[in-house]
Amino acid sequence: MSFEILIILAIFTVAILYSSVGHGGASGYLAVMALLGVMPEVTRPTALVLNLFVASIAMYQFYRGGYFSWRTFWPFAATSIPFAFIGGMITLPIHVYKIILGVVLILAALRLAWNLKTDKEPHHPQLVVALIIGAIIGLLSGLVGVGGGIFLTPVLLLMNWSETKVAAGVSALFILVNSISGIAGNYQQVFKLPPNVWLWVAAAIIGGIVGSTLGSKRFDSLTLRRVLALVLIFAGTKLIFV
Repeated sequence: MSFEILIILAIFTVAILYSSVGHGGASGYLAVMALLGVMPEVTRPTALVLNLFVASIAMYQFYRGGYFSWRTFWPFAATSIPFAFIGGMITLPIHVYKIILGVVLILAALRLAWNLKTDKEPHHPQLVVALIIGAIIGLLSGLVGVGGGIFLTPVLLLMNWSETKVAAGVSALFILVNSISGIAGNYQQVFKLPPNVWLWVAAAIIGGIVGSTLGSKRFDSLTLRRVLALVLIFAGTKLIFV
């Protein structure tokens, strides 16, 4: 199987699984590109661009289903947006970037494999706490090339600040605005996109439509997400140690 067909199928699969939980899939795309030997300077802008499309679709589906809270969203986004811009402006040495990305992929794998649910009535976070968390996630998102939903969702659920599907809807818009901000922070990186990136975008869009439609209704993708988690762990370990 050729490289182009393999990466298109991989992106399509990642988009389905991630969008089913309201995520854009950047950590998955980064893992795929790392495993297939795509150069690190290409992976960050490519993942963010793919994120734009998939997160937009996921946001629409979850918002339309009534799974969104502006009150939960805005404090995190208020600080994450400027800090994602700052992170996007920073170009790390390749070996440092690979280690940070490897750690992010392993953390993302844990998020995907862990079925976070709660029966307790959620409550809103303190404003200062939400602003600080948003800034930290935004900076890391811009540095690595992810939207930050892979971090925000477990925080919302573990702290009981949102129920599961609302957390997915909030994370989808959070990913979208951070991806835009991260790209804007270093717009020149867009010129490093691979020649056939629009084929990858098409695969991500189709996968995003399928996954977010299923995820906003009754689809339980836990088993499939755990398989993907193993891939992320392998890719993360490879980046850190190889």
